[in-house]
Amino acid sequence: MPSAEMRRAMVEAPLGDDVFGDDPTTNRLLEVAAARMGKAAATFVPSGTMGNLIGVAVNAQRGQELIADADSHVFQYEAAGAAAVCGVQIRPLATTAGVMSPEQIVAAVRPRDDPHQPLTAAVTFEDTHNRHGGVVWPLESLRGASETAHGQGLRVHLDGARIFNAAVAQGVEASEIAASADTVTFCLSKGLACPIGSIFCGSVAAVEEAKRWRKRLGGGMRQVGVLAAAGLIALDHMVDRLAEDHANARTLAEGLAEMPGVTCNLGRVQTNLVYFDLEKMPAPEFTEECAKRGLLGESTAPGRIRLVTHYGVTAANVQSALQICDEVLSA
Repeated sequence: MPSAEMRRAMVEAPLGDDVFGDDPTTNRLLEVAAARMGKAAATFVPSGTMGNLIGVAVNAQRGQELIADADSHVFQYEAAGAAAVCGVQIRPLATTAGVMSPEQIVAAVRPRDDPHQPLTAAVTFEDTHNRHGGVVWPLESLRGASETAHGQGLRVHLDGARIFNAAVAQGVEASEIAASADTVTFCLSKGLACPIGSIFCGSVAAVEEAKRWRKRLGGGMRQVGVLAAAGLIALDHMVDRLAEDHANARTLAEGLAEMPGVTCNLGRVQTNLVYFDLEKMPAPEFTEECAKRGLLGESTAPGRIRLVTHYGVTAANVQSALQICDEVLSA
């Protein structure tokens, strides 16, 4: 939920029309966001899914192919938008922890002289990686994969929905991560606690094309400064505090790992996501019983649960969550 400071800023924000580029609060947010990503330009989009879809559209053409992790958000959770809207086929690659190797990228590039196969145009990376547990791409691995992709003539889009979590976890600036990509999308509405919105960043040319796609997709809005005001507060005050979420997630994971019938891979609890498996209780039943007691979690598979720490979740809340989990599992 947005902070009290965000709510005040939203009420008081100077406004204009972002479709015509004259909303002063949005323009300020885009300047700050582009600088934080080390890119030349940026544009506001309603959601990370739209940002990723625009990333596909800007970096690949109809009838071409995009390489993506088999567990990536763009492949698993975006309603086949790449195919349905952009006419771009996704080639999924299985990885062990969301980190795509240079060798995998080279092997996945289609031969350009074979008319039976689509041309490989781009690759997308996800950092942090949701379905792999919020794991962080090691910076050198990300750079190596990006250099290989560019060496193969591919464009690189980064799904950086939680890029600031990755940056805080590694003690680097987000721009060091984004430097490996031609375009990058990041969410204001996850750990940064804004009510709505994501930012698409890239070169001036890429962002101009992105704006056309945004309009085409119905994402051109008017007084976006109401939302951008919260984004400015987020980038000023919500990034460093992500370390608290990471610490809370670690405490939560370690407590869960000690419970009978629970398996939690602590090696993958690197940021604010905690995935764990139940040996004897169906995940939907577990989440239902937890919800009755005030703990919200997500069943992502028959025996798998996802819990997320974020702004507003305290260390005391983590202890309460552990108590609820223990109670439900012991019932």
